[in-house]
Amino acid sequence: MFPDFQILFQSLLGRPMPEWLSILKVFGFMVAIAFVGAAWATSQELRRKAKQGLLFPEYETMVIGKPLSQTDLLISCVIGFLIGYKFGGLFTNFHLVSQDPMSYLFSLNGNFIGGIIGAIGSGYLKYAEVKKQVLPEPKEVRVTIYPHDRITEIVVVAALGGLAGAKIFNALETWDEFVKHPIEELTSSSGLTFLGGLIVATISFYFFTRKHNIPFRHMCDAAAPGIMLAYGIGRLGCQLSGDGDWGIFNTAYITNSDGNLVAAAQNDASSALHLIGNAPHAWFPAPSWMPRWLMGMNYPHNVGREGVHLLGCSGDYCNVLPVSVFPTPIYEAIACILLFLLLWKMRPKLSGTFQMFGAYLILAGVERFLVELIRVNSTYDWGFIHPTQAEILSVVLVITGLYLLFVYKEKNPIVSEPIAGG
Repeated sequence: MFPDFQILFQSLLGRPMPEWLSILKVFGFMVAIAFVGAAWATSQELRRKAKQGLLFPEYETMVIGKPLSQTDLLISCVIGFLIGYKFGGLFTNFHLVSQDPMSYLFSLNGNFIGGIIGAIGSGYLKYAEVKKQVLPEPKEVRVTIYPHDRITEIVVVAALGGLAGAKIFNALETWDEFVKHPIEELTSSSGLTFLGGLIVATISFYFFTRKHNIPFRHMCDAAAPGIMLAYGIGRLGCQLSGDGDWGIFNTAYITNSDGNLVAAAQNDASSALHLIGNAPHAWFPAPSWMPRWLMGMNYPHNVGREGVHLLGCSGDYCNVLPVSVFPTPIYEAIACILLFLLLWKMRPKLSGTFQMFGAYLILAGVERFLVELIRVNSTYDWGFIHPTQAEILSVVLVITGLYLLFVYKEKNPIVSEPIAGG
């Protein structure tokens, strides 16, 4: 696995790489790619809906040519200080940053001199930028802003709402661990529950659309394919970094002393069971026509540092699972990218209000429910059944999606004049 870019490039190029590359995490990079993909898909859909006359612009009056205010200068300096403080601290807190960038970001660690330099630089750049635009007499202009022009704001809302929801629902799912170490759990880069992020991000979208007079129903339909794409790319990040979001143990394969995965004879399964204890498991060797890694992986050098120590390895990521697990991130990545292509192709047919979003909820709910059957998560004791949080939410998503797709009828639809461009 490749927790950071130092390990990734060392594996690809076969030679030592600079230590500073360890600051760049593979999972974080893939999450960034996921947001870019979602932004592109959502922007395309918002443009298409604007051309169809389903979305209309918002008009804002702006004053241009004003000199820089003290408030704007102060804000720029504060932002510059924070960036410089944290960036400067990369050199004085290198080991902490390379191990867990998220914890460093939310800590008080940093470099004061770097902060001062950042504040001065940011303040000067802001002053120089505004000075070029100052007019002898400031004037008001009316600006037309379509929903797709706000794609950067939309991505920020999605990122903040998704992160908050993912952490909140993960805390509820792992409550015992959360109450023991609340600060560590909240600032850690691990422990992100996608369905929780989806719920809170949707709520955030609702208030965002109300603020800017964007029909919420059309925003949901426009964002649905992009969310599916982002989830698939994000799961690739889980797989590449080995973040622990894998399935139950597959005792058909065990790790040998060299850290390599080898087949275990069925009558020798007791050795595998000895290694994993009472953990959920299954015996499922890959058919001859299927690559073995699709049925079992041991995730060497995983970012979660789970498993046993690799012999002869030194550094931060030297663990490997003693018994293979089902690589569920691969399953979800493949499934969700294919489902994105399906939704993208079905856009003309799913033209009714909330139909695209309803189809997304059904597909996402079914996909997540199925993968939960071979994943390890905390369960709720409901007497005759013991569902996981994800299974419960998946059922809710499917029921909601079925209602939106087959029952919901829009009342008094608001349609504007189609536009020639956007």
